[in-house]
Amino acid sequence: MEGGKVLVRLNRYLSLCGVASRRKADELILQGRVKVNGLVVKEFGWRIDPDKDVVEVDGKEVKGQRFRYVILYKPCCYLTTLGKDKEGKKTIQELIKDIPERLYPAGRLDYNAEGLLLFTNDGELAHRIMHPRYKLPKTYLVWVEGKVSEKTIKDMAKGLNLEDGFAKPDSVKLVKHEKDKSLLEVVFHEGRKHIVKRFISHFGHRVLRLKRIAIGPIKLGPLKPGQWRDLKEEEVKTLRKLLKMEEKVRKMEEK
Repeated sequence: MEGGKVLVRLNRYLSLCGVASRRKADELILQGRVKVNGLVVKEFGWRIDPDKDVVEVDGKEVKGQRFRYVILYKPCCYLTTLGKDKEGKKTIQELIKDIPERLYPAGRLDYNAEGLLLFTNDGELAHRIMHPRYKLPKTYLVWVEGKVSEKTIKDMAKGLNLEDGFAKPDSVKLVKHEKDKSLLEVVFHEGRKHIVKRFISHFGHRVLRLKRIAIGPIKLGPLKPGQWRDLKEEEVKTLRKLLKMEEKVRKMEEK
């Protein structure tokens, strides 16, 4: 890191840009075919600032797509859609209009639900977040009507058949009772439409408020409704590792 900037190894930058694997990129560097700011670079450990430095291979400039990862605290009563709603309902587009990149939500939250939404232009990562194959847990805090018994919690943990197939939470626990309602923490790794509400309603408890507080290792934290922030580099690395994307990079390098 230099002056607060994250520098990238030259061979990794060439790999991310799709020029070659890191091993092949090292060969290009050794052969003197790579220039940085007009100068031939033959050092394997050379680092660059992708936002400032000009990289060329065989005289042609190399430009990579700059991925961005943002989390938003979606408030209640916003549609998870980009653009305007025909019926005039508020959409998440209004909340991220100051972000210049074209980012897409990796998953959805119901109109009346609130909490964490992750946006990115990294299509592969978004796909893996949403695909049940990778079993990335999504954690919800759910206020429900009535006092949920310990027996009901145990029954919920066993799962049940919904109209679109069997549903079983990764975990479910009672957080507390408060007057005539209960707070549950529910974790699902799949994202079928209204799955949390539909699942809980089968046990005779109506969902009063639903808030997603985490997607895998990414937590909502102190964000307030309508606020967003960029993910930290370590958060992105942890998420990619959990989704086995680093394994994909290694396989590319071995080719």
